[in-house]
Amino acid sequence: MKYKRVGKIDFDFSVIGFGCWGASGKGSWTGHRDDDQITAIKEAINSGINFFDVAPIYGMGHAEEVLGRAIAGKREEIFIATKAGIPWNEKFEARNDVTASNLLWEIDRSLERLNVESVDLLQVHWPTDSRVPLEETINAMKEIKESGKTKYIGLSNFSAEDVMKASEIAEIASFQGLYNMLEQDSNSYHDIPLQYRVTSEIFPLVEKEEMAFFPYSPLFQGLLTGKITKDTDFEEGDVRKNNPNLDGKKRELFLDTLNEIKGIDELSDKPLNEIAINYLVSKKNITSIIATVKDRNELHANLEALQWELSNTSIEKIDKIVERSHG
Repeated sequence: MKYKRVGKIDFDFSVIGFGCWGASGKGSWTGHRDDDQITAIKEAINSGINFFDVAPIYGMGHAEEVLGRAIAGKREEIFIATKAGIPWNEKFEARNDVTASNLLWEIDRSLERLNVESVDLLQVHWPTDSRVPLEETINAMKEIKESGKTKYIGLSNFSAEDVMKASEIAEIASFQGLYNMLEQDSNSYHDIPLQYRVTSEIFPLVEKEEMAFFPYSPLFQGLLTGKITKDTDFEEGDVRKNNPNLDGKKRELFLDTLNEIKGIDELSDKPLNEIAINYLVSKKNITSIIATVKDRNELHANLEALQWELSNTSIEKIDKIVERSHG
């Protein structure tokens, strides 16, 4: 395993992390089972993976419970990052809520489900509108940190401007955003407008501020595994069915781009997931990749990417292909 460290967090992060969206049980893509997730989490730890990213909204608390079961007895070996800001009601209807009262309430529920005394990183999952002042949100996060319930504070999907404003109130140690080999400066995620652009805005910011950056959807929800084709039809209940970039002509455009990348001589015999992971590992501003897996087989398929490295020539060719196709 390879590791990276950033100035604002006293921890050596495995370059491949473990994304727990797949442990949702519902609300993610279909076919994921708790037992397979627990086995994969345990094998991930044994393989040197030490960064685990989860959120209360994943399965309405279910993913946190699964992670808590899987890490029993291993707490000191890993870095747990969870989130807050998207609670739900008794009808399982979610809403964005970054008020102080909700954030202070949510962290206690997360600690119960994870069966831990504290998390390493608490992230505000999504920003909300101006009805909740940024100062209220960040001061609540600061209070949670001072209580010892989290070591570090992070932001996810915030604008670069608001990250800097937040940094005037409390130390912001990390940023989480949409980034993969094909979606490098995307302006939306599942038709949700994004207030930031990773390559042009966030990378310079995290480098200057010595913050961690964690890319979500690093394998483009499966497109970068090679398992999705032009004819793939997602089942009902699979969240990918609602991703416009995985539908129709947009999907075909991305698949054509991948065919070009696979046409690079030195990559022709490499699995697509390994190319995509290697590409992210090569980026100096990426700390740990939030990779979701279905089971132990997909976990080990991703780990194989660390057995080789992309050459600078290949990286330059990939960048030119992506820029020409989607720039």
